[in-house]
Amino acid sequence: MASFTFWISWMRIVSAELFELTLPLVEPFLISGGAITERRSLVIALHDAEGHLGYGESPPFELPFYSEETLASATDLVRRVLLPRVVGREFETPETLDAVLRDGVRGNPFARAGVETAAWDLEAHRRAVGVATLLGERLGARPATAIPCGVALGIPQDGKLDTLSRWVYDALQLGYRRVKIKVRPGWDDAAVRAAREAMAGVDVPLTVDANGAYEWPAHERNLRALDEAGLLYIEQPLAPDELVGHARLARVLQTPVCLDETLKSAAHARQVVELEGPRVWNIKVHRVGGLTEVCRIYRIAEPYAAELWAGTMPESGIGSQASLAVAALPLCAYPSDLEPSARWYGRSADVIKLTMGKDGRMAVPDQACARLLDQGRFRAATRRVDA
Repeated sequence: MASFTFWISWMRIVSAELFELTLPLVEPFLISGGAITERRSLVIALHDAEGHLGYGESPPFELPFYSEETLASATDLVRRVLLPRVVGREFETPETLDAVLRDGVRGNPFARAGVETAAWDLEAHRRAVGVATLLGERLGARPATAIPCGVALGIPQDGKLDTLSRWVYDALQLGYRRVKIKVRPGWDDAAVRAAREAMAGVDVPLTVDANGAYEWPAHERNLRALDEAGLLYIEQPLAPDELVGHARLARVLQTPVCLDETLKSAAHARQVVELEGPRVWNIKVHRVGGLTEVCRIYRIAEPYAAELWAGTMPESGIGSQASLAVAALPLCAYPSDLEPSARWYGRSADVIKLTMGKDGRMAVPDQACARLLDQGRFRAATRRVDA
Protein backbone atom coordinates (compact mmCIF):
# COMPACT_ATOMS: atom_id res chain seq x y z
CA MET A 1 0.00 0.00 0.00
CA ALA A 2 2.85 2.41 0.69
CA SER A 3 3.49 2.89 -3.03
CA PHE A 4 0.43 5.11 -3.20
CA THR A 5 1.41 7.55 -0.46
CA PHE A 6 3.36 9.88 -2.75
CA TRP A 7 0.19 11.30 -4.27
CA ILE A 8 -2.24 11.32 -1.36
CA SER A 9 -2.05 12.01 2.36
CA TRP A 10 -3.74 9.75 4.87
CA MET A 11 -7.48 10.24 5.15
CA ARG A 12 -9.04 10.64 8.56
CA ILE A 13 -12.71 9.60 8.70
CA VAL A 14 -14.32 12.08 11.08
CA SER A 15 -17.98 11.11 10.62
CA ALA A 16 -20.37 8.88 8.71
CA GLU A 17 -24.00 9.12 7.67
CA LEU A 18 -26.42 6.33 6.80
CA PHE A 19 -29.42 6.65 4.51
CA GLU A 20 -32.03 4.19 3.29
CA LEU A 21 -32.64 4.80 -0.40
CA THR A 22 -35.91 3.75 -2.06
CA LEU A 23 -36.44 3.95 -5.83
CA PRO A 24 -39.64 2.41 -7.22
CA LEU A 25 -39.09 0.32 -10.36
CA VAL A 26 -40.90 1.23 -13.56
CA GLU A 27 -42.09 -2.38 -13.66
CA PRO A 28 -41.43 -5.45 -11.47
CA PHE A 29 -38.21 -7.35 -12.19
CA LEU A 30 -38.64 -11.12 -11.97
CA ILE A 31 -35.80 -13.68 -11.90
CA SER A 32 -35.79 -17.39 -11.11
CA GLY A 33 -35.42 -16.74 -7.37
CA GLY A 34 -37.84 -13.88 -6.75
CA ALA A 35 -39.18 -10.49 -7.80
CA ILE A 36 -38.66 -6.87 -6.75
CA THR A 37 -40.91 -3.87 -7.28
CA GLU A 38 -38.58 -1.23 -5.84
CA ARG A 39 -34.85 -0.81 -5.29
CA ARG A 40 -34.21 -0.36 -1.57
CA SER A 41 -30.60 -0.09 -0.46
CA LEU A 42 -28.34 1.43 2.17
CA VAL A 43 -26.20 4.46 1.29
CA ILE A 44 -23.10 5.25 3.35
CA ALA A 45 -21.49 8.72 3.36
CA LEU A 46 -17.97 9.11 4.78
CA HIS A 47 -16.59 12.55 5.70
CA ASP A 48 -12.88 13.28 6.13
CA ALA A 49 -11.17 15.98 8.18
CA GLU A 50 -10.63 18.17 5.12
CA GLY A 51 -14.27 18.43 4.08
CA HIS A 52 -14.23 15.74 1.40
CA LEU A 53 -17.09 13.26 1.03
CA GLY A 54 -17.40 9.72 -0.29
CA TYR A 55 -20.57 7.76 -1.04
CA GLY A 56 -21.05 4.00 -1.18
CA GLU A 57 -24.09 1.77 -1.61
CA SER A 58 -24.97 -1.57 -0.02
CA PRO A 59 -27.66 -3.17 -2.23
CA PRO A 60 -28.69 -6.63 -1.00
CA PHE A 61 -32.33 -7.52 -1.51
CA GLU A 62 -34.87 -7.46 1.29
CA LEU A 63 -35.26 -11.25 1.13
CA PRO A 64 -32.36 -13.73 0.81
CA PHE A 65 -33.21 -15.16 -2.62
CA TYR A 66 -29.99 -13.91 -4.24
CA SER A 67 -27.55 -13.94 -1.33
CA GLU A 68 -27.57 -14.82 2.36
CA GLU A 69 -27.49 -11.11 3.24
CA THR A 70 -30.56 -8.91 3.39
CA LEU A 71 -31.00 -5.16 3.61
CA ALA A 72 -31.82 -5.47 7.31
CA SER A 73 -28.75 -7.58 8.11
CA ALA A 74 -26.44 -5.28 6.15
CA THR A 75 -27.86 -2.21 7.86
CA ASP A 76 -27.32 -3.74 11.28
CA LEU A 77 -23.74 -4.80 10.56
CA VAL A 78 -22.76 -1.47 9.00
CA ARG A 79 -24.25 0.54 11.85
CA ARG A 80 -23.22 -1.64 14.79
CA VAL A 81 -19.88 -3.13 13.69
CA LEU A 82 -18.30 -1.63 10.58
CA LEU A 83 -18.70 2.13 10.98
CA PRO A 84 -17.41 2.16 14.58
CA ARG A 85 -14.22 0.60 13.19
CA VAL A 86 -13.53 3.42 10.73
CA VAL A 87 -14.95 6.64 12.20
CA GLY A 88 -12.26 8.56 14.05
CA ARG A 89 -9.40 6.63 12.41
CA GLU A 90 -6.85 7.43 9.72
CA PHE A 91 -6.30 5.24 6.68
CA GLU A 92 -3.52 5.29 4.15
CA THR A 93 -5.72 3.94 1.33
CA PRO A 94 -9.10 2.25 0.82
CA GLU A 95 -7.22 -1.04 0.80
CA THR A 96 -6.08 -0.53 4.40
CA LEU A 97 -9.65 0.34 5.37
CA ASP A 98 -10.82 -2.87 3.67
CA ALA A 99 -8.46 -4.90 5.89
CA VAL A 100 -10.02 -3.33 9.00
CA LEU A 101 -13.54 -4.14 7.78
CA ARG A 102 -12.61 -7.78 7.16
CA ASP A 103 -10.96 -8.45 10.52
CA GLY A 104 -13.14 -10.92 12.40
CA VAL A 105 -16.06 -10.51 9.95
CA ARG A 106 -16.88 -13.65 8.02
CA GLY A 107 -18.73 -13.08 4.75
CA ASN A 108 -21.20 -10.17 4.62
CA PRO A 109 -19.73 -8.74 1.39
CA PHE A 110 -22.64 -6.40 0.65
CA ALA A 111 -22.33 -4.70 4.02
CA ARG A 112 -18.55 -4.36 3.71
CA ALA A 113 -18.78 -3.14 0.12
CA GLY A 114 -21.03 -0.26 1.10
CA VAL A 115 -18.39 1.18 3.43
CA GLU A 116 -15.40 0.13 1.31
CA THR A 117 -16.66 1.71 -1.93
CA ALA A 118 -17.44 4.89 0.00
CA ALA A 119 -13.74 5.00 0.92
CA TRP A 120 -12.72 4.66 -2.73
CA ASP A 121 -15.15 7.41 -3.66
CA LEU A 122 -13.75 9.56 -0.85
CA GLU A 123 -10.25 9.12 -2.26
CA ALA A 124 -11.57 10.05 -5.71
CA HIS A 125 -13.15 13.20 -4.27
CA ARG A 126 -9.91 14.13 -2.50
CA ARG A 127 -7.95 13.77 -5.74
CA ALA A 128 -10.63 15.24 -8.08
CA VAL A 129 -10.69 12.13 -10.30
CA GLY A 130 -13.07 9.26 -11.00
CA VAL A 131 -12.87 5.83 -9.38
CA ALA A 132 -11.88 4.33 -12.76
CA THR A 133 -8.65 6.35 -12.62
CA LEU A 134 -7.85 4.89 -9.20
CA LEU A 135 -8.47 1.32 -10.38
CA GLY A 136 -6.32 1.90 -13.44
CA GLU A 137 -3.44 3.05 -11.25
CA ARG A 138 -3.73 0.06 -8.94
CA LEU A 139 -3.87 -2.46 -11.76
CA GLY A 140 -1.48 -0.81 -14.20
CA ALA A 141 -4.29 -0.54 -16.74
CA ARG A 142 -5.77 2.20 -18.87
CA PRO A 143 -9.54 2.36 -18.30
CA ALA A 144 -11.88 3.16 -21.17
CA THR A 145 -13.76 6.44 -21.23
CA ALA A 146 -17.02 4.75 -22.29
CA ILE A 147 -18.35 1.21 -21.97
CA PRO A 148 -20.85 -0.88 -24.01
CA CYS A 149 -24.17 -1.64 -22.33
CA GLY A 150 -26.30 -4.76 -22.41
CA VAL A 151 -29.94 -5.05 -21.44
CA ALA A 152 -31.05 -7.52 -18.75
CA LEU A 153 -34.65 -8.65 -19.22
CA GLY A 154 -36.55 -10.44 -16.48
CA ILE A 155 -39.25 -13.07 -16.82
CA PRO A 156 -42.56 -11.38 -17.81
CA GLN A 157 -45.12 -11.44 -15.02
CA ASP A 158 -47.79 -12.49 -17.51
CA GLY A 159 -45.61 -15.43 -18.62
CA LYS A 160 -46.16 -14.60 -22.29
CA LEU A 161 -43.51 -15.05 -24.95
CA ASP A 162 -44.99 -12.15 -26.91
CA THR A 163 -44.22 -9.84 -24.01
CA LEU A 164 -40.59 -10.97 -23.98
CA SER A 165 -40.33 -10.52 -27.74
CA ARG A 166 -41.64 -6.98 -27.45
CA TRP A 167 -39.13 -6.19 -24.70
CA VAL A 168 -36.25 -7.51 -26.81
CA TYR A 169 -37.36 -5.57 -29.89
CA ASP A 170 -37.75 -2.35 -27.91
CA ALA A 171 -34.30 -2.79 -26.33
CA LEU A 172 -32.65 -3.20 -29.71
CA GLN A 173 -34.23 0.04 -30.92
CA LEU A 174 -32.44 1.83 -28.08
CA GLY A 175 -29.03 0.59 -29.19
CA TYR A 176 -28.10 -2.00 -26.54
CA ARG A 177 -25.01 -4.00 -27.48
CA ARG A 178 -26.09 -7.29 -25.88
CA VAL A 179 -29.40 -8.88 -24.86
CA LYS A 180 -29.67 -11.03 -21.72
CA ILE A 181 -32.84 -12.83 -20.71
CA LYS A 182 -33.56 -14.56 -17.42
CA VAL A 183 -34.37 -18.27 -17.64
CA ARG A 184 -35.48 -21.11 -15.42
CA PRO A 185 -36.77 -24.66 -16.03
CA GLY A 186 -39.95 -24.28 -18.06
CA TRP A 187 -38.97 -20.80 -19.28
CA ASP A 188 -35.85 -21.39 -21.32
CA ASP A 189 -35.68 -22.83 -24.84
CA ALA A 190 -39.00 -21.27 -25.94
CA ALA A 191 -37.95 -17.95 -24.42
CA VAL A 192 -34.66 -18.09 -26.34
CA ARG A 193 -36.52 -18.76 -29.60
CA ALA A 194 -38.82 -15.81 -28.92
CA ALA A 195 -35.84 -13.56 -28.26
CA ARG A 196 -34.12 -14.79 -31.41
CA GLU A 197 -37.16 -13.98 -33.52
CA ALA A 198 -37.25 -10.45 -32.14
CA MET A 199 -33.52 -10.10 -32.90
CA ALA A 200 -33.81 -11.24 -36.53
CA GLY A 201 -31.46 -9.30 -38.77
CA VAL A 202 -29.64 -7.64 -35.85
CA ASP A 203 -26.05 -8.64 -35.10
CA VAL A 204 -26.20 -8.47 -31.28
CA PRO A 205 -25.18 -11.34 -28.98
CA LEU A 206 -27.76 -13.11 -26.81
CA THR A 207 -27.07 -14.57 -23.36
CA VAL A 208 -29.19 -16.22 -20.68
CA ASP A 209 -28.99 -16.00 -16.89
CA ALA A 210 -30.44 -18.76 -14.72
CA ASN A 211 -29.44 -17.42 -11.28
CA GLY A 212 -28.70 -21.01 -10.24
CA ALA A 213 -32.09 -22.46 -11.21
CA TYR A 214 -30.87 -25.70 -12.83
CA GLU A 215 -29.50 -29.01 -11.55
CA TRP A 216 -27.24 -31.43 -13.37
CA PRO A 217 -28.11 -34.01 -14.54
CA ALA A 218 -31.76 -33.47 -13.57
CA HIS A 219 -32.09 -30.62 -16.08
CA GLU A 220 -29.71 -31.99 -18.69
CA ARG A 221 -32.33 -31.70 -21.45
CA ASN A 222 -32.91 -28.02 -20.69
CA LEU A 223 -29.20 -27.21 -20.59
CA ARG A 224 -28.49 -29.19 -23.77
CA ALA A 225 -31.19 -27.17 -25.53
CA LEU A 226 -29.59 -23.92 -24.35
CA ASP A 227 -26.20 -25.22 -25.48
CA GLU A 228 -27.55 -25.57 -29.01
CA ALA A 229 -29.03 -22.05 -29.11
CA GLY A 230 -25.90 -20.18 -30.24
CA LEU A 231 -25.60 -18.14 -27.05
CA LEU A 232 -22.60 -16.00 -26.16
CA TYR A 233 -22.53 -17.72 -22.75
CA ILE A 234 -24.85 -19.32 -20.17
CA GLU A 235 -24.70 -17.40 -16.90
CA GLN A 236 -24.88 -19.16 -13.52
CA PRO A 237 -26.79 -22.28 -14.59
CA LEU A 238 -26.22 -24.18 -11.31
CA ALA A 239 -26.56 -23.22 -7.65
CA PRO A 240 -23.97 -20.83 -6.14
CA ASP A 241 -22.17 -23.54 -4.14
CA GLU A 242 -21.72 -25.75 -7.23
CA LEU A 243 -18.14 -24.67 -7.92
CA VAL A 244 -17.04 -28.15 -8.98
CA GLY A 245 -20.33 -28.67 -10.78
CA HIS A 246 -19.77 -25.58 -12.91
CA ALA A 247 -16.22 -26.69 -13.73
CA ARG A 248 -17.55 -30.06 -14.91
CA LEU A 249 -20.44 -28.52 -16.81
CA ALA A 250 -18.07 -26.18 -18.63
CA ARG A 251 -16.35 -29.26 -20.06
CA VAL A 252 -19.64 -30.85 -21.13
CA LEU A 253 -21.20 -27.85 -22.90
CA GLN A 254 -19.88 -26.17 -26.03
CA THR A 255 -21.28 -22.81 -24.96
CA PRO A 256 -19.09 -21.00 -22.40
CA VAL A 257 -20.39 -21.07 -18.83
CA CYS A 258 -20.32 -17.74 -16.98
CA LEU A 259 -19.97 -17.55 -13.19
CA ASP A 260 -21.96 -15.00 -11.19
CA GLU A 261 -23.12 -15.95 -7.68
CA THR A 262 -20.46 -18.69 -7.48
CA LEU A 263 -17.65 -16.15 -7.85
CA LYS A 264 -17.89 -14.76 -4.33
CA SER A 265 -14.28 -13.76 -3.74
CA ALA A 266 -10.68 -13.99 -4.87
CA ALA A 267 -10.48 -17.28 -2.95
CA HIS A 268 -13.24 -18.69 -5.15
CA ALA A 269 -11.50 -17.32 -8.24
CA ARG A 270 -8.32 -19.18 -7.29
CA GLN A 271 -10.30 -22.41 -6.94
CA VAL A 272 -11.88 -21.88 -10.37
CA VAL A 273 -8.39 -21.59 -11.82
CA GLU A 274 -7.17 -24.73 -10.02
CA LEU A 275 -10.22 -26.64 -11.32
CA GLU A 276 -9.68 -25.24 -14.83
CA GLY A 277 -13.25 -24.01 -14.58
CA PRO A 278 -15.23 -21.42 -16.57
CA ARG A 279 -13.33 -18.48 -18.02
CA VAL A 280 -16.22 -16.02 -18.24
CA TRP A 281 -16.69 -14.13 -14.97
CA ASN A 282 -19.41 -11.68 -14.00
CA ILE A 283 -17.79 -9.20 -11.59
CA LYS A 284 -20.31 -7.60 -9.26
CA VAL A 285 -18.55 -5.16 -6.97
CA HIS A 286 -20.95 -5.50 -4.06
CA ARG A 287 -21.31 -9.26 -4.29
CA VAL A 288 -17.55 -9.74 -3.82
CA GLY A 289 -17.17 -7.20 -1.01
CA GLY A 290 -15.86 -4.08 -2.76
CA LEU A 291 -13.25 -2.75 -5.14
CA THR A 292 -10.24 -4.01 -3.21
CA GLU A 293 -11.49 -7.58 -3.74
CA VAL A 294 -12.24 -6.77 -7.39
CA CYS A 295 -8.55 -5.88 -7.78
CA ARG A 296 -7.55 -9.22 -6.25
CA ILE A 297 -9.88 -11.11 -8.61
CA TYR A 298 -8.64 -9.10 -11.58
CA ARG A 299 -5.03 -10.07 -10.85
CA ILE A 300 -6.05 -13.75 -10.75
CA ALA A 301 -8.11 -13.46 -13.94
CA GLU A 302 -5.35 -11.91 -16.04
CA PRO A 303 -2.90 -14.85 -16.23
CA TYR A 304 -5.84 -17.28 -16.50
CA ALA A 305 -7.11 -15.40 -19.59
CA ALA A 306 -10.55 -15.10 -18.02
CA GLU A 307 -12.97 -12.80 -19.81
CA LEU A 308 -14.74 -10.42 -17.44
CA TRP A 309 -17.75 -8.15 -17.51
CA ALA A 310 -19.45 -5.96 -14.92
CA GLY A 311 -22.81 -7.01 -13.55
CA THR A 312 -25.26 -5.07 -11.40
CA MET A 313 -27.97 -5.83 -8.84
CA PRO A 314 -29.08 -3.26 -10.20
CA GLU A 315 -27.92 -0.43 -7.94
CA SER A 316 -28.80 3.25 -7.97
CA GLY A 317 -26.52 5.72 -9.74
CA ILE A 318 -24.41 5.82 -6.57
CA GLY A 319 -23.54 2.14 -6.49
CA SER A 320 -23.23 2.10 -10.27
CA GLN A 321 -20.18 4.37 -10.13
CA ALA A 322 -18.04 1.50 -8.82
CA SER A 323 -19.48 -0.88 -11.42
CA LEU A 324 -18.80 1.61 -14.21
CA ALA A 325 -15.19 1.87 -13.09
CA VAL A 326 -14.81 -1.92 -13.23
CA ALA A 327 -16.52 -2.15 -16.63
CA ALA A 328 -13.93 0.28 -18.00
CA LEU A 329 -11.00 -2.09 -17.26
CA PRO A 330 -9.32 -3.84 -20.21
CA LEU A 331 -10.17 -7.42 -19.16
CA CYS A 332 -13.90 -6.60 -19.34
CA ALA A 333 -14.48 -8.16 -22.74
CA TYR A 334 -18.28 -8.17 -22.85
CA PRO A 335 -20.96 -5.49 -22.49
CA SER A 336 -21.92 -4.74 -18.89
CA ASP A 337 -25.35 -4.91 -17.28
CA LEU A 338 -25.21 -1.16 -16.63
CA GLU A 339 -28.26 0.53 -18.11
CA PRO A 340 -29.76 4.03 -18.21
CA SER A 341 -31.49 5.09 -15.02
CA ALA A 342 -34.73 5.65 -16.95
CA ARG A 343 -34.90 1.94 -17.79
CA TRP A 344 -35.27 1.00 -14.12
CA TYR A 345 -36.57 4.07 -12.31
CA GLY A 346 -38.08 6.42 -14.86
CA ARG A 347 -36.69 9.69 -16.15
CA SER A 348 -36.29 11.76 -13.01
CA ALA A 349 -35.88 9.51 -9.97
CA ASP A 350 -32.28 8.24 -9.81
CA VAL A 351 -29.99 10.27 -7.57
CA ILE A 352 -27.15 10.11 -10.12
CA LYS A 353 -28.58 9.86 -13.60
CA LEU A 354 -27.04 7.26 -15.91
CA THR A 355 -27.51 7.78 -19.63
CA MET A 356 -26.69 5.72 -22.71
CA GLY A 357 -25.92 7.03 -26.19
CA LYS A 358 -27.62 5.79 -29.32
CA ASP A 359 -24.52 3.70 -29.94
CA GLY A 360 -25.28 1.68 -26.80
CA ARG A 361 -22.36 3.11 -24.83
CA MET A 362 -22.23 4.85 -21.45
CA ALA A 363 -19.61 7.41 -20.43
CA VAL A 364 -17.35 6.57 -17.48
CA PRO A 365 -17.38 9.53 -15.04
CA ASP A 366 -14.13 11.25 -14.14
CA GLN A 367 -15.58 12.65 -10.90
CA ALA A 368 -16.62 11.36 -7.50
CA CYS A 369 -20.26 10.87 -6.46
CA ALA A 370 -20.43 14.12 -4.47
CA ARG A 371 -19.87 16.08 -7.68
CA LEU A 372 -22.47 14.06 -9.61
CA LEU A 373 -25.24 13.71 -7.02
CA ASP A 374 -28.56 15.46 -7.51
CA GLN A 375 -29.18 16.63 -3.95
CA GLY A 376 -32.88 17.28 -4.51
CA ARG A 377 -33.52 13.78 -5.79
CA PHE A 378 -31.34 12.35 -3.02
CA ARG A 379 -33.37 14.06 -0.30
CA ALA A 380 -36.61 12.92 -1.93
CA ALA A 381 -35.51 9.29 -2.22
CA THR A 382 -33.80 8.76 1.15
CA ARG A 383 -34.46 8.74 4.84
CA ARG A 384 -31.78 9.13 7.49
CA VAL A 385 -30.82 6.04 9.50
CA ASP A 386 -29.24 6.57 12.92
CA ALA A 387 -25.56 5.65 12.61
